[in-house]
Amino acid sequence: MDLTAEAEVRPKRYAGILLHPTSFPGPYGIGDLGKGAYNFIDFLKASGMTAWQVLPLGHTGFGDSPYQPFSAFAGQPLIVSIDHLRELGLLRDEDFNDMPQWNPEDISYGDVIPFKMGLLHKAYERYLDPDIVDGLSNNHKLMEQFKEFMETADWLEDYALFMAGKDYHQGAPWYMWEDDLKNPTKKARKEWIEKLADSIGFYEFVQFLFHIEWTKLKKYANDKGISIIGDIPIFVAWDSSDVWSNQNLFMLDSKGYPTEVAGVPPDYFSATGQLWGNPLYNWPEHTKTGYEWWFSRIRHQLSLTDFLRIDHFRGFDKYWSVPAGEKTAINGEWKEAPGENFFTNLEATLGYHMPIIAEDLGEIDHSVIELRDKFGFPGMKILQFAFENPNENNFLPHNHIRNCVCYTGTHDNDTTLGWYRNAYEASRDKLRRYYSTDASDVCWVFIRACFGSVANMAIVPMQDILELDSWARFNKPGVGEGNWSWRYKEEVLTEHLKKRLFETTKMFGR
Repeated sequence: MDLTAEAEVRPKRYAGILLHPTSFPGPYGIGDLGKGAYNFIDFLKASGMTAWQVLPLGHTGFGDSPYQPFSAFAGQPLIVSIDHLRELGLLRDEDFNDMPQWNPEDISYGDVIPFKMGLLHKAYERYLDPDIVDGLSNNHKLMEQFKEFMETADWLEDYALFMAGKDYHQGAPWYMWEDDLKNPTKKARKEWIEKLADSIGFYEFVQFLFHIEWTKLKKYANDKGISIIGDIPIFVAWDSSDVWSNQNLFMLDSKGYPTEVAGVPPDYFSATGQLWGNPLYNWPEHTKTGYEWWFSRIRHQLSLTDFLRIDHFRGFDKYWSVPAGEKTAINGEWKEAPGENFFTNLEATLGYHMPIIAEDLGEIDHSVIELRDKFGFPGMKILQFAFENPNENNFLPHNHIRNCVCYTGTHDNDTTLGWYRNAYEASRDKLRRYYSTDASDVCWVFIRACFGSVANMAIVPMQDILELDSWARFNKPGVGEGNWSWRYKEEVLTEHLKKRLFETTKMFGR
């Protein structure tokens, strides 16, 4: 997706905010697709923004990371709108008598998960109750929509059976299940589907709710001129419906355990690298199928968003393979991935030029750059990195090109204010001299620099828009706890902030 090709005379200059839906304000302990989401879209429009970037939207598992979901296709149940279920008549006031007291600026997943999943179960039970459903004014329409969704979501059966299997085994991972569900025959699979029918139906219903809510929200955003930028992690979780139902497509032994796992070598974020632990792809098997699973995954994600950022893009050129059992990612090696062949076939399958953004950070060699540029994918420029390096570097704004995306920082970085306060004095000095500033307003120095870049897309995390310190950081790579929990309060979206953003975006032609 060469963004410079969008208009022959003057390419569109996007300005956007990076914010995951879990960070929306709301009364139920975590952001969802209800009122807070629509208010945010209105804020984007009033601020002159034209893009909203999210993290992966999947059903998160252990650790609550959007990058380790239970499925590469299923949506996050925790962001299904509770108020929508109340409007449908599937939840009642008495269902909230034991609702915990929430911190409006932090997500307590240990409390949120049982509370919200409990509400979703109550809603499903009422949906199954004919005395209740028959009295709902929009009952017929809801059932027709559900039927249509069931007919078109070809990934749903695997996901719902997988999640039902996890519930049946008290959350145990699939590779610890009995053989007739771990590697089911057609006969055994049918028997398990009958046995777990109630639980399967619940997960299908929740995914239907996510589908109709997200579809409605996306249309609302698009109608207001807001494009949504999605995010897809290159690897999937070991304990996922994808690996369980496609074991031949991954590097697993006969018992379902990985023989090689994913990660990255030592880099900016970690001296010992990052040991992600995801099973690696069996690329020869993927090639035999014409990359069928991968292409289905990408088509599905592009039905949810307008652009798609591929996290760890370099893994399509070469990937870091770590022998299973290693304690760190140090003792790995680079191995070849299908790269050009993959994207050539993907473009032919989609039938149009791919709206893909390449996350090309970290250790990048020339072959990765060649792959990115061959298909016209914009890469990423992080302003914090420009000043971490005391020397001339490609992250400095005077070295940007049009076909890239400029960020002040990403979800993996500290907030800009936190970064500046914790940076080496040499970095702070370079920034002050570069922008001729005393850095007393460092967040807006970076925002102006980001929007002023020649980059066709400029994205700023919400934490930087709000000038927040390190306490609001969304993720610390390599740290397993305390991530993904930041939220903002509705009252921070002030008229003054809208006006300042609007004036800044228009100043720089966005």
